[in-house]
Amino acid sequence: MARKFLAAGLALILLAPMACRRQKTESGRLLEAVDNLARLSEKKDIEAFMASVEEEYSDFEGRDKAGLRDLLSGYFAGRTGIVVHRLGGRVEFPGPGQAALQADVALSSGAAEALRRLMRLSPDLYRLRVEFVRPADCWLVHYAEWQPIGLTEVLPESLGVLKSLFPNQKPE
Repeated sequence: MARKFLAAGLALILLAPMACRRQKTESGRLLEAVDNLARLSEKKDIEAFMASVEEEYSDFEGRDKAGLRDLLSGYFAGRTGIVVHRLGGRVEFPGPGQAALQADVALSSGAAEALRRLMRLSPDLYRLRVEFVRPADCWLVHYAEWQPIGLTEVLPESLGVLKSLFPNQKPE
């Protein structure tokens, strides 16, 4: 159960872009917004996070926007610190005003991250898939799904980032 809360919080924390800043590419703009949302999540700023979620949001477990707020509120309340690392990501644009992101993320608590590095323990890894819509100038999360993955399942572009964050990890 705790792992589901962790995954749900992680999925939307990392993948709900909020800022509409100029980037050289739309993909870069989307990834920068995702990274900014991760930082807001580490600060447990649920209001800023929820501002990046479309009113018609749904996820693979049938939650709507209110359900997501409840899930994240519970997750944030149960953690003293949250550390989120986007390891890699692939962005596609299937149509006008639509984007899809697939990414791997590592999630841990602030205190546990240092211990994980010292003890050579694997971080909690997740594969995320998020669909975005852009009704105006900002990308909003429309749909999200996530699942836990092992070290041997990370995307090729995630491997380098993972090795730099956790250099002593060996595939399971």
